Amino acid sequence: MIRQDAVMTTQVSQQADSKNPNTGKIVIALLIAFGIGAFFYFDLGRFLSLASLKDNRDLLLAFTDANFAPAVGIFIMAYVLVAGLSLPGAVILTLAGGFLFGAGLATLFINIGATTGATLAFLAARYLLRDTVEQKFGKWLGPFQEGFATNAFSYLLTLRLIPLFPFFVVNLVSGLTRVSTGTYVTATAIGIIPGSFVYAYAGRQLGTIDSLKEIASPNVITAFVLLGLLALFPVVYKKFAAKSA
Repeated sequence: MIRQDAVMTTQVSQQADSKNPNTGKIVIALLIAFGIGAFFYFDLGRFLSLASLKDNRDLLLAFTDANFAPAVGIFIMAYVLVAGLSLPGAVILTLAGGFLFGAGLATLFINIGATTGATLAFLAARYLLRDTVEQKFGKWLGPFQEGFATNAFSYLLTLRLIPLFPFFVVNLVSGLTRVSTGTYVTATAIGIIPGSFVYAYAGRQLGTIDSLKEIASPNVITAFVLLGLLALFPVVYKKFAAKSA
């Protein structure tokens, strides 16, 4: 009887799982939609603008001086949410971090928040979408998946170093590939350091900034592009070495 009850329990559990195979995906998708919807419904984006940051800089600085540890926690959590939900405002947060904590500490805090948020977005895209995408487009994506997985670190590092590629797009597209989570996290953490430092450093001169375009000058963009191309050197070397062998 005990064995029969166990078998029946297992069968019922399997039937329940087969009836609701997408329950977890639905819950996660609803949570993401709720977070994004709340952001726009309550117009929270008004706090993540250059004008708002400049208007409230004295208040923010006073709060940070009096409550440093909580300020750091709030800043990192805000960055996790913005990066994880692919919300606008990461550049403003980076400027705020530089203004409040200094370029060095801000780069560290930004790295923690941005990498964590990017990893959550990466995992969500992989869990929610990759199986469906591979089922529908697996024949065409196969060679791309293999090539990307072989040189994943160099490719991801290049995408992170060059600011021409939107941060959230890289997060979502990477989740559809077969790159390992460890490689993704490492490349992201390293690749966002230069850009984070540049914008955090600019945040120290917040009062003199009237437009974000003043920070992303052609010289700065060119430097990032060159860094990104340098990260592709191992891939190019492998291809030439393979041809000459």
